[in-house]
Amino acid sequence: MGRLDGKVAVITGGARGQGAAEAEMFRDEGAQVVITDVLDEEGGRTAASLGVEFLHHDVSSATAWDAVVADTVSHHGRIDVLVNNAGILRGARLVNTSDDIWDQTVAINQTGVFFGMRAVAPQMIEQGSGSIVNISSVAGLEATFASMAYGATKWAVRGMTKIAALELGRHNIRVNSIHPGLINTDMTSEFDKDRMVRSIPMGREAEPSEVAAVALFLASDDASYCSGQEFTVDGGMHR
Repeated sequence: MGRLDGKVAVITGGARGQGAAEAEMFRDEGAQVVITDVLDEEGGRTAASLGVEFLHHDVSSATAWDAVVADTVSHHGRIDVLVNNAGILRGARLVNTSDDIWDQTVAINQTGVFFGMRAVAPQMIEQGSGSIVNISSVAGLEATFASMAYGATKWAVRGMTKIAALELGRHNIRVNSIHPGLINTDMTSEFDKDRMVRSIPMGREAEPSEVAAVALFLASDDASYCSGQEFTVDGGMHR
């Protein structure tokens, strides 16, 4: 018996990395999984290999969110879990953060999470249950150098999570955030990882599956009384 038997999960940014790891783990635990992404080719390959559904999806578009929710409910009858995983990282110091960097980062990392929560909330309220998992970052817990736009959005995700948890709790909808540190994904491929690892007490970066395992816990009934909380996956980096 799987921990997500009978549940329907939507995972954004599911074409690769953490999103793909979450999709695989959720599928293995019995969920009907819908992954979404703007990376159509990679998303299609991932969906085919995992035996899950793929939808093209620009998370910065409210209209696109409405379409994803409508399609998922039409095909599966409900939405039990939303993992707001899609995000971008364009590092820049304050004085080098262009309007384009700021606008694009906010549109995807912050507004996309807001649109997602707003889009699934009515369906979850009607069901009387649901779990929303927002992927933030350790950059949403403390200041990180040369990450003005990225850090701002990840702090915003942390705050929006708490507000949504407060508002939706009476409907038996739980909302939590995960704050990964250094994870072995395409997003971190250009980092100076040797230098970063020296600041991590556990002395290594994490694999996407280690974040997915926390997302699985929060999506499942094992976390039935957890809401409005931050769950850090960083090897002790933030302390």
